[in-house]
Amino acid sequence: MNKNTIAAADLRQDLDLTLDELRALLSLASEVKKRPREYAQALAGRALALLFEKPSLRTRLTFELAIQQLGGNAVTTIGMIGEREPLKDVARNLDRWTQGIVARVFSQDTIESLAVWSRVPVINALSDLYHPCQALADVQTIHERFGRWQGLKLAFAGDGNNVAHSLIFTAGRLGMHVSIGCPKSYSPNPALVAKARGMGISVDVTHDVAAAVDGAHVVYTDVWASMGQESESAERQRVFAPYQVNSTLMAKAASDAIFLHCLPAKRGQEVTDEVMESEGSAIFDQAENRLHAQKALLLMLID
Repeated sequence: MNKNTIAAADLRQDLDLTLDELRALLSLASEVKKRPREYAQALAGRALALLFEKPSLRTRLTFELAIQQLGGNAVTTIGMIGEREPLKDVARNLDRWTQGIVARVFSQDTIESLAVWSRVPVINALSDLYHPCQALADVQTIHERFGRWQGLKLAFAGDGNNVAHSLIFTAGRLGMHVSIGCPKSYSPNPALVAKARGMGISVDVTHDVAAAVDGAHVVYTDVWASMGQESESAERQRVFAPYQVNSTLMAKAASDAIFLHCLPAKRGQEVTDEVMESEGSAIFDQAENRLHAQKALLLMLID
């Protein structure tokens, strides 16, 4: 079954936004950040459902606040989606009551199914394959620091995970070169890397983290063991130890390089406290911009 005749745009993955839409969204995010009062009633009378299979601080609060600050209402449900009733029934109940569904889930398949069965927009707030909302805030932060994207190098150190995938498609389409430095067995999805290269995105994958970071304007990392990977934690700490972002690694980046992390961070594991608290760290600007980028996303999809 396809969507009903009242079709809605979704953000299931980064490529659901065309490059023109991506640029327009980021311009709007900057505008909303500067003049929030002008948008205070933009979603008045609208409600959105927030579905969380995973715990969250930044995603939950920034979406709840974004909806509220735009004049709408957020209703949050925590638990496994489709556990008590079929997913297609969940989606078709929610689209009768709300004007959008935001879902933070374990599997990308859940996002895809919600989008098939729902007549209202579905927003991927994190899945095992993508984290598009995070990438939007990331590139907004990068532009604030450098005034451009074109020609910049972004180095991602560690696990070639959902965040890495979204950075490839979002930062890469904006003209950044993305270099992934990761252990061989933790490389990003090869089919997605091939797809990106086929689109003309400049991306390389190396197992030499120093080479990945060399000359980078942005150095990015994420936790070594995400939610659902706790049983692998000890092995991951062993494998990823050489990929820690510390002052020695940062010294290989450009002199004006910034450090990014999607948070939460395991200080002393994937990144040192020294780097987290350094002058070049933009992690809290990055976290703040989740709010503004998501406001812009809601305005484009819901309003």
